Amino acid sequence: MTKILTPPTTFLGRIRYLGPGFILSAAIVGSGELIATTALGAKAGFVMFWIIILSCLVKVALQLEFGKNAIYTGTFIMHNFNNLPGLRFGKSHWSIWLWLSLQGLKLLQVGGIVGGVAIVLNMAWPGISVNVWAIISVLVTSFWVYRGNYGPIEKGSLVMILLFTVVILLSLFLLQGTKYAIHWEQIKTGLQFSLPVGMVAMAFGAFGITGVGGDEIMYYNYWCIEKGYAAYTGPNDGSEEWAVRAKGWFRVMYLDAVLSMVVYTIVTAAFYLLGAAVLHSAGSVPEGYEMVEVLSRIFTETLGPWAKNLFLVGAFFVLYSTLFTAAASWARVWGDAFGQLGWMKFNTEAEQRKSIGILSWVLPAIWCILFLFLQSPVMMVILGGIATSILLLLIVYVSLVFRYRELPASLKPSMAYDLFFWISVVSILTVSGYGIVQIL
Repeated sequence: MTKILTPPTTFLGRIRYLGPGFILSAAIVGSGELIATTALGAKAGFVMFWIIILSCLVKVALQLEFGKNAIYTGTFIMHNFNNLPGLRFGKSHWSIWLWLSLQGLKLLQVGGIVGGVAIVLNMAWPGISVNVWAIISVLVTSFWVYRGNYGPIEKGSLVMILLFTVVILLSLFLLQGTKYAIHWEQIKTGLQFSLPVGMVAMAFGAFGITGVGGDEIMYYNYWCIEKGYAAYTGPNDGSEEWAVRAKGWFRVMYLDAVLSMVVYTIVTAAFYLLGAAVLHSAGSVPEGYEMVEVLSRIFTETLGPWAKNLFLVGAFFVLYSTLFTAAASWARVWGDAFGQLGWMKFNTEAEQRKSIGILSWVLPAIWCILFLFLQSPVMMVILGGIATSILLLLIVYVSLVFRYRELPASLKPSMAYDLFFWISVVSILTVSGYGIVQIL
């Protein structure tokens, strides 16, 4: 049963239907910002600021293609992967098998995030061990995701976005009253597109893990469908009315994606500037989650003891937002993938709810176990970032197929849109390709 609805035509009307971007922003602003972005700023200073901004801006065009695909097909992304042209192994397209081959490293990445949440909670309440906090974190998350459908996940994401955005911007504002104050000349230096050879691997990882990554682009399909964009558009009957509705919901989705991009770009840039201003100038490059302690200690010395609590609150919501949205998103994409592989049933709504419910407990348990055994959140997150960069190359290929093979002719975009799309594709291929060559 469809719920066909005429799309809103005003800005305020479209605002009422935003939501999928909130979930993506909550997912994006996490380990990449606290680890990769801050570490890059600490090591490179302001000189690499441009790659962080580029990473946030150029990938949104691919996100838009995946969002449009969700609207005009109304089907989940792994189902759409399975219908791509090309080689198949068994029941499934090669793209699904490639995605699956990268998930071992991705499991490590989210395991590292579990560790980060536990470490921050242990810093706040040291009477409870890091391992116990890790277990508590995944149990609470699994229960929240298991019980919640789209609405609670969207609202929870929005609350966390507001909290961590306020905290990080307040931190950056307070920085200007200390000896680490940032000046325009420093920022100008960071916008000159230089790439020191010794920092290529770190920049490559940061490019993959900051901004919207391959994972989040795939997740966007599920959240656009659950929000109702596809149902409001209705099935493609070839009519002009359907094309008008689809374009109208495209515009709502564009606004949703662009506003989320603005949020995560601002927050990511703020994290980088904190690392460059405070840690690089002090000659300190602490590993991973130690940055929270180092930053809090520096600000405690300049602003007073209360500043540590400010940083702990910000660090918790940055990391936990990623853990929470990862649990909700992974349960959907893994269930869908297993359905295409024939390992789970994922065809009807009842089967989808059951599969998502099972995976909302199983996946966080695996993340927690990996952290408890490895106890190395920094290494776990960075390995996941490399896998994310490789996955992004697959996303580029799929986006090209969606744009030039799957998109109905009646929905062809403007030349300006295609120009932006190709700038994104070329930028991603250039940075990722150069990074892979340098690492190899």
